[in-house]
Amino acid sequence: MNYRPFGRTGWQVSEISFGAWAIGGSWGEVAEADALAALHTSIDQGINLIDTADVYGDGRSERLIAQVLKERSEQVYVITKAGRRLNPHTAAGYNNRQNLTAFIERSLKNLDVEALDLVQLHCPPTEVYYLPEVFGILDDLVAAGKIKYYGVSVEKVEEALKAIEYPNVQSVQIIFNIFRQRPADLFFDLAKQRQVGILARVPLASGLLSGKMTRQTTFAADDHRNFNRHGEAFDVGETFAGVDYDVALDAVEQLRPLVPAGASMAQFALRWILMFDAVSCAIPGAKNAQQAQANAQAADLPPLSAEIMGRVRTIYEANIRPLVHHRW
Repeated sequence: MNYRPFGRTGWQVSEISFGAWAIGGSWGEVAEADALAALHTSIDQGINLIDTADVYGDGRSERLIAQVLKERSEQVYVITKAGRRLNPHTAAGYNNRQNLTAFIERSLKNLDVEALDLVQLHCPPTEVYYLPEVFGILDDLVAAGKIKYYGVSVEKVEEALKAIEYPNVQSVQIIFNIFRQRPADLFFDLAKQRQVGILARVPLASGLLSGKMTRQTTFAADDHRNFNRHGEAFDVGETFAGVDYDVALDAVEQLRPLVPAGASMAQFALRWILMFDAVSCAIPGAKNAQQAQANAQAADLPPLSAEIMGRVRTIYEANIRPLVHHRW
């Protein structure tokens, strides 16, 4: 495993880290034994950052992580998120000290720690990024010793650019993958200048970039790839990176010849992300030990050539960019 600096925190984090949404919920059933094995295997492979949220399985993800870390001696950073428990999910809800404090207290209990390593606002409405007082509340939670650092998880590049204007925002989590390339155009350079950590989420476009899906693939009723195809439950960009499923499958077939011998398409897609030095880590999910190990091994692939990177960009420009680039 290779490690990269994480913003201004002083952390060195595994460039492939662990996204813990799938072991919490909304990805079909994941047995507890499989979830625990995925976490243990990830740590065995040198992964030292886990990304979760208080709403993943209504706290299940956080509690599973706490259970595993009690059995491990390694330094593992746990990043969680707060805000999506608001109902309704409004900007005003974030601008409420009592709300944010309650969310933090709940995550402290779920993770069984005295202070959270880092908390991210969980894809709040765009208006929140224009409310300095929200970030003031987070500063106060740091001063109180409840959280060590804070950052944001965003839907749009606009939100990321605004967020890093706040001096104590340490990290930005943003969708970045072969099908969502806009963050690299402007945001990455500014984040590097300000030493802001970047977590690349949805790195496999909800599994599309695993190369394993077909037009016949079906998803469980409780899998967001079934119930959020058109943004019925949350931002449509979270599901298949917002790309039309059939269009994406066609693009995957164009990408397939670019995958190096001996590597999976998922590993290729993760290695593509790591070609961008502004990225601190990619955070693929894993439902079992085998997926966790395969994800971690993407870090072992040699760098992709300029020719391959150019061909990926050409496929994106021709097939995907018109659908997504302007939207997020």
